[in-house]
Parts: sequence; structure tokens; C-alpha cells
Amino acid sequence: MLDISIEEYAYSLPDEKIARFPQRERDMSKLLVYDGGKITDTRFADIGKHIPHSSLMVFNNTKVIRARIMFRKKSGAAIEIFCLEPVEPAGYETSFGSRGEAVWKCIAGNLKKWKTGTLATPVAHNGMVYELKAEKARQSADSVDIKFSWPRELTFAQVLEDAGRMPLPPYMGRDDVEEDSARYQTVFASAEGSVAAPTAGLHFSERVIDGLKARGVAFSEITLHVGAGTFQPLKSKNIFEHTMHREHFRVTAKTVRALLQKQGSVIAVGTTSVRTLESLYCTGVKIIENRAGDAFSTGQWEPYAGVCSIPAEASLAAVLKYMEANGLEHIDASTKVMIVPGYRFRIVNGIVTNFHQPGSTLLLLVSAWTGDAWKDIYSHALSNSYRFLSYGDCSLLL
Repeated sequence: MLDISIEEYAYSLPDEKIARFPQRERDMSKLLVYDGGKITDTRFADIGKHIPHSSLMVFNNTKVIRARIMFRKKSGAAIEIFCLEPVEPAGYETSFGSRGEAVWKCIAGNLKKWKTGTLATPVAHNGMVYELKAEKARQSADSVDIKFSWPRELTFAQVLEDAGRMPLPPYMGRDDVEEDSARYQTVFASAEGSVAAPTAGLHFSERVIDGLKARGVAFSEITLHVGAGTFQPLKSKNIFEHTMHREHFRVTAKTVRALLQKQGSVIAVGTTSVRTLESLYCTGVKIIENRAGDAFSTGQWEPYAGVCSIPAEASLAAVLKYMEANGLEHIDASTKVMIVPGYRFRIVNGIVTNFHQPGSTLLLLVSAWTGDAWKDIYSHALSNSYRFLSYGDCSLLL
């Protein structure tokens, strides 16, 4: 399983196939349906015709924050700060509600030009102008902790709304525009924290959701805040040498109960939902094995260790029992799981996902689900005018 060359997952993606702007309407995108080896072309608006009756669709309700903030030194040098995750205070909700100051783990563009000193930028809020300041607190090899300070009348959530820009993926090759504020969010986004959208969810409109409900499809939500690691390329020839980024997720007791009721009929909307649900299985296994202290963090290769032979229903039941015994309405956990060919899926029975970059961890996940058929799927998409990546078209893999 681990001796997999990333070169096997390369394909030629012409620049003109990359979608840089969304379709006029969310559900106007194309949909490729892969079911039992058969490929069908349709519209996303008609996805309900291909979802098995009584399925449970699981969405990621994370909301993209305006994570990019531009500063300029007195010399004129531009410094772009990309907020990744809160440090002090540590929780997302607590940090967004903080007033006056907060420390975040960030990536700073043009960092060599910012050796010392405090950066400041004027920001408008309700007709008034305030000053947002940034100073380096700690620096590591791949990030820098930055202390932000601003007037206490505002929360950090308001600061990001005023000062930040939407963190579009680098491959779009453009700055964000007003349209992105709405279209780079799903219609069900509610929990702030992502620095990238769960892009499979971008295709869902209210009318598509209503149509699915009318056909007996149920819905549940998880929360996984997508980190900048989602853009991290695979630099090693062998995937075993790649270190997966850690992402934090939340699952409610309501969702666990729904998963128990719908075992065998779970459709994950997006790779983030896949990773969350499969990591939830590992959490239940550890609880059963009396490893509760280690249960809420899934390692990169942990599911491949050969110990996860417990049925999915038993694992989910253990999670629910643990939550009820401890009076928890939700659990917070994290995952570094890397799903690659050879992985055994325990919870997920279908995937809704976009078309991903060559040689990416997301393409490896698709290959883990479809086997070598991913080559036929992507070849078909390239030959039939599908649009690729975040604002591109979609696939339903059954």
C-alpha cells in the first residue's frame, strides 16, 4: 500500500481547463456520474435522479473566512498575511469573538522584506477608520505566529470581514472580486474557520436541496475547517514520504445517530466529509479498545495498521455511547489521515467531488475509491469539456 509512486497519478491538465470563475448559477455545472463502471454525463441540477433513494448526504458546513490581509511597509513593500488557524486564544469561536488582540498561525508573503517592526494598515468600519496592527510573535520553518491588535470595540471576526480578502486558490491566478464573497461559500456554510472552500458543496443550490429532500434523501452536517495544507503539493516520489497536514473537525450526536440509521447509504459531499467520516470510524474503534485518551486524533497511516476490523455500526455506536455518557452534543477531534489506494472505506458509500489537480492527495483519495478507473473518468472529463478544480464541474462516484 505504501509503496506508491506519485508519478502514477499524474495527468496533463491544460491551463484552459481550469475554471477561474464560477458558473452563472451554482447548479448549472456539469455532473459526471460514475456508477458500476458506467460513465454518464448530466447536469448537477439533476443529481437527484442518480442519488439512491433514502440516502444520507453529509455536508461540510464550514465557512470560508476572509483570511488574506494586505499590509504595506513604509518603504512600499507589500506584505500579505494569510491567516491559517488561531493560537491565542486557541479555539476558532473564542478567537473570532476576541476583542483588541489575537495571535494566529499565518503564512506571510514577502516575509524577507519584513525583518522587524510592526505593520499597520487603515481599515474602514461603519464609516469610521481604525488601524489594524501586526507584529511577529514566533517564527518556524513553514509559518509565523502573528499578533494582531485593533480597537476593542470590534471582534476579530469583524476585523477579518473589514480587512480580509477571500483566499482563492493560487492556481486561479487572480485577485478575489465581489462575486467570490458569495460564490466561494456553500449555501449551507455556517461555522467560520476554513481558508479554502469545500468545493463539492459549491454546486448545491436551495432548489437542488429541496428536490433531493422531496425524493426522500436525508441530510446531515459535519464541520471540518479546511487548512492551507489542502494546496500543499506532493513533493516526494513516494507517498510514504509525504507528511499530511492536520485538520480539525466537529461531529454532532445528531449526525452520529443519522449515520447509524443510514449505514450502507452514506454519500459524502466532498473529500473533507470523506476524511471526517472515516476518521470518526477510527475514533469509535479507539473508544472500544479503551484508548479514549488517544481517540480524538487520527494519524496519517493509522487506519492501515490492520486493527480496524470492527464493523462500522459498532464503531459509531461506541462514539454515540461515549457522547451520551459524557453529556456531549458534539465531539471535537483532528485528523491527518491520508486516503490512498489500498484504503478500506468503512463509513462512506458514495462521493460527490470536483476534479482535482494532478498528483494531489485529493486525486489519490479518488483513486482509492475508484481504482484505476480514475484514469477513464478524468480522460472522459478532459475530452468532454468539463471544467476542473475549485470552481469547476463535479462528479458523483458510486
